[in-house]
Amino acid sequence: MAASPQHKRLARLTRLERLRAIAHRQAMVAAGQAEGTLAQLQNLAARTDDLARTYAARTDADDGAALAHQGAFRAGLERIARSTAGEIDTARRIADTRAAEAAAAQRRRDAVSERVATQARAIARAHAAADTPLGARRPREENEHPREEEREDKPPLAEETPDSPIYGPLHRDWHGS
Repeated sequence: MAASPQHKRLARLTRLERLRAIAHRQAMVAAGQAEGTLAQLQNLAARTDDLARTYAARTDADDGAALAHQGAFRAGLERIARSTAGEIDTARRIADTRAAEAAAAQRRRDAVSERVATQARAIARAHAAADTPLGARRPREENEHPREEEREDKPPLAEETPDSPIYGPLHRDWHGS
């Protein structure tokens, strides 16, 4: 049996829905990785700032060389902090972009899911309409198959008296068994 165009469309939409679901999962993974990278960089920046504050507060240099060494170390930490701040900005932009891509993938997946549901409802309505009678049967002609009670060769029903047994649905004690 050949599939109807509606069924073919539903199959294509179902495949597209699966592809959109895969794309959404991949977008969510990419967004999660970008957020993870951003969190690591923010943690690194916080630790670097703590180290820089600790070394800035030190006053235990014994001579000029130790003081110069501490100053150079502190300057290196500040460069790392500035570099990390720039990387955080970049990571934040990437994370925002990935989150937007994940949201767009979700919207695309939802749109296809709605189209699949709409197509499935249309097919169900078409099947229900095909199975539903559309109106009354045509009127019966006079000469066509008369009903049982209208047949002339049928014996008349017996009258209901206490001593005449009546069988069938006209009897008061009949319960359909």
